[in-house]
Amino acid sequence: MSHSMRFRRSTSHRAGYPVSVAISATSDNARSHMGNWYVLLIAVTTLFVIFGCVRAETPVDSTSPATGAAADESSEESLAILAGGCFWCTEAVFERMEGVTDVVSGYIGGRNANPTYRQVCTGMTGHAEAVQVFYDPSKTSFAEILKVFFKTHDPTTLNRQGVDTGTQYRSSVFYLDEEQKRIAADYIKELDTHGDFRNPIVTKLEKATEFYPAEEYHQDYFRRNPNAAYCQRVVVDKVRKFNRNFGDKIKEELK
Repeated sequence: MSHSMRFRRSTSHRAGYPVSVAISATSDNARSHMGNWYVLLIAVTTLFVIFGCVRAETPVDSTSPATGAAADESSEESLAILAGGCFWCTEAVFERMEGVTDVVSGYIGGRNANPTYRQVCTGMTGHAEAVQVFYDPSKTSFAEILKVFFKTHDPTTLNRQGVDTGTQYRSSVFYLDEEQKRIAADYIKELDTHGDFRNPIVTKLEKATEFYPAEEYHQDYFRRNPNAAYCQRVVVDKVRKFNRNFGDKIKEELK
């Protein structure tokens, strides 16, 4: 799956089932002729139903590689891909942000295809734990996404966030196009010059490569496991930091 594909957690795996139709034979030629046309009509209708179901279940390309703009079935979306340590933390923060329509945890920037969590945790695959942040550009922007990103993790510690160490926990912006790269580079320069960080920012700018959604149990981890030890010890602090600094950006239903 490329970085441009949306991971659909709610998608049913049910395929379209053909409808069995039985038509009674008759000796009357006219009625038999009409029966044949009726069978043909039912068959064609069934095919439309089947292909309609299959099409509905097939993931669609949700971004434009040239611009990073994501096209949902009913509205325009944009996409940012960010790595800021454990993806449970980053996901929990952005799921609270107004304008964000979906967040997907996964792996990016590594060497082998379809890595597992256990493989990535060794630090040997080169992947970073990252999130795809889908957002409505009429409600927020890539620049606003970056402000939240840099304020809710430490971009000055190389390959480390708190007790989590290794290249899989690196701070990185995986840009989708040159515009995102420019915006991120300019903001990092601004933070290094006028920001509140004592040490230089070490966040990498990496061209987005294949993004592999993490295993299902990693998705919405904080929401599903708010009382887990790591969530209480680490994730909660990131969420509270977002709440303190971006009270105006919290989704209305979460205030």
